[in-house]
Amino acid sequence: MNHPPKPYKAYKDTGIEWLGKIPEHWEVQRVKTLFREVNLRSEDENHILLSVSQFSGVTPRKKIADSDKTDTRASTLIGYKIAFSGDMVINIMLAWNGSLGVTPVNGIVSPAYCVYRLNSGNPWYYHYLFRTNKYKAEFKRNSRGVVDSRLRLYTDDFFRLQASIPPPDEQEVIVSYLNEFESKYNHFMNNRKRLVHVLREQKQALINQAVTKGLDPTVPMKDSGIEWLGEIPEHWEVRRLKTVVRNINEQTSQKKHDEIYLAMEHVESWTGKTTPLTGEVKFDSKVKRFQIDDVLFGRLRPYLAKVTRPNKTGVCVGEFLVFRISNNSLSPKFLEYFMRSKTVIDIINKSTYGAKMPRASWLFIGSTAISLPPLDEQAAICEHIEQATATLDASIATAERELELMAEYRTRLIADVVTGKLDVRRSDRSDGSDGSDGSDRSDRSDKRNGRNP
Repeated sequence: MNHPPKPYKAYKDTGIEWLGKIPEHWEVQRVKTLFREVNLRSEDENHILLSVSQFSGVTPRKKIADSDKTDTRASTLIGYKIAFSGDMVINIMLAWNGSLGVTPVNGIVSPAYCVYRLNSGNPWYYHYLFRTNKYKAEFKRNSRGVVDSRLRLYTDDFFRLQASIPPPDEQEVIVSYLNEFESKYNHFMNNRKRLVHVLREQKQALINQAVTKGLDPTVPMKDSGIEWLGEIPEHWEVRRLKTVVRNINEQTSQKKHDEIYLAMEHVESWTGKTTPLTGEVKFDSKVKRFQIDDVLFGRLRPYLAKVTRPNKTGVCVGEFLVFRISNNSLSPKFLEYFMRSKTVIDIINKSTYGAKMPRASWLFIGSTAISLPPLDEQAAICEHIEQATATLDASIATAERELELMAEYRTRLIADVVTGKLDVRRSDRSDGSDGSDGSDRSDRSDKRNGRNP
């Protein structure tokens, strides 16, 4: 059985406020004594183009779909910086948010990035160390620029920073321990994400079936006359959306104090849950007014299914279409579920214009068919959806909370291990494993020295 790591037996004060105490046998050195900058440039395009992310570190950039070409806007890759496996790559404009890491493969990176090579030790230890919140805060404090979007961590400033250094053999143990943890962490997170995806698909299928086919599978059906809608219950009607709702375009430049404000980012995809702004809000352009029970449909990237029915009056950005019931044959709640059903979202998404910022138009949406059951049946369908999806929603919420907690635990554990708060040398492994997750990170520094210039 693995024993949980515990603090080291003895610590010493580094004399550096932000660094604090470290294990007694660790050292502190300036980064310039640990790394050297390398500036090798590509002379052809026969290299793997690498991407640097705050989330995934350094990875090969994705290929264009159905193509062998790399997804890049650059006209040429000649002159890009060469990075060998084990080199540290830093996006100097985003070092403060963790956009850096050790590359696992040979490749090339943007000429605007910096490439550093470790003189001795395990580079993956510093990969973990420099991506902790403590070091990201120092990168930000030592970067130059007025606003976050213009900050730059230049080499001289990076080299002036101090780093806590365990002995080389202990670096290997730390990297091995964290690699093993990362493997288990990724396995857990992938499983939970798949679970959330499956549960959401089940919920979407349930809603889609209810609003387009009804609840009683034994009722006689008829052809709706609409290819994508297919058969509907015989007693239902088919109407054009514009005959039962109005597209409200009441524009304003002010929000009343008791009103809410909704932008696209305030509405959760596929659920309609909102996190509106309240109080005083300033607008760069005019916004639209909406009332309680209006249905807001996000026309920008409609595949995101940002559809909601506010329970308060307010204003929203122009990227929302505001639908208001125009006769008594349709309930607002049923309209909300119908507009958020996968069948409807898919058909509207196919109608969009604009490649980079696809939008749907009221002209198309207003002409889209809607299947209308009697009002009492609409109410029954909505009640069924709420009851049937309650369990799914609870399971989704539980899984998402587990994802959040595990991500928080990972951040804390890695920081505690690489800064010496926890001693992983005592974490015995009963399975006889060496802690490797197959990525072979712990010995890359030795291999790199044998094949790199």
